[in-house]
Amino acid sequence: MTKAPVTRNDVAAYAGVSTAVVSYVVNEGPRRVSPETRERVLEAIRVLGYRPNATARALRMGTTRTFGLITPDGGNPLFAELAKAIDKEASAHGYVVLQTSTDGDPATEHAKIAELLTRQLSGLLLVAPTEDPDLTGVDVPVVAINRVLERATSVRSQYREGARQGVEHLIGHGHRRIGLVIGGGGRAERELGWRDALQEAGLDEGPIARTTFSRAGGYAAGRELLSATNRPTAVFASSDLQAIGVLRAVHEAGLRVPDDVAIVSFDGTAETEYTWPPLTVVRQPLEHLAQQAVDRLINPRPAVESLTCPTALTLRTSCGC
Repeated sequence: MTKAPVTRNDVAAYAGVSTAVVSYVVNEGPRRVSPETRERVLEAIRVLGYRPNATARALRMGTTRTFGLITPDGGNPLFAELAKAIDKEASAHGYVVLQTSTDGDPATEHAKIAELLTRQLSGLLLVAPTEDPDLTGVDVPVVAINRVLERATSVRSQYREGARQGVEHLIGHGHRRIGLVIGGGGRAERELGWRDALQEAGLDEGPIARTTFSRAGGYAAGRELLSATNRPTAVFASSDLQAIGVLRAVHEAGLRVPDDVAIVSFDGTAETEYTWPPLTVVRQPLEHLAQQAVDRLINPRPAVESLTCPTALTLRTSCGC
């Protein structure tokens, strides 16, 4: 026999209050409820397992308290960790997050933006969009993460400064020929940071391997760099996934990290702690990015902003420390 759903009347009876008071607690207003009474109502909700009708609540309040989140690749550890941080931050403010990914395809991205906007979102988050989407007519706040868009506030890491810091650390270990493994569009600042550090140290630019933003891409790039006549003694990788691929290429070549080839990567995802050796990383401040992005959706500013958040160098074994 199917159990009847718990109603607002059941909660009111259990807590010894009126249904109106239950409504004030669930909807956070419009009238104030004393802390003692509020706790009684919340306890009744927990004990009885009451689930308010989200659709009806949204119609009453004029908002779904739902954010849409679009990432390029849901399987990428960086985007997975960022999505988790966004979900945690949104939840702390009473919002839920609908997440989807695009596989880096602009047409898919465009279609998914349109689809999410039909769901009466309270805001939209676009992580590293593949292009500058047409946001004409979009009537909810939009924040781009790790990419600057013309018509939306952006929140991103300090790519150039972080890359410069990572390469400077390799130079501090005495390396004079430092190669670069760089991904596609949107990572030009990391390449500029690599060049900045070399120029400031009076060093020639090492070899560059341009590849896909993946483990396989890093593996191919690593093999390319190691096959050079004058191979680099250190490599700066524009992402953790690429660095993991480079690690495999180095091991397969019979070389040692960091004795023969030192490696520093950009991103700082959790899996870099468990590679062998553990990777030294320039860590993106994912929690801070999430906080700033969610805040701009809940409290949108009148003008478009472009915010940058500092990275941090995390020292492990792969650089020689």
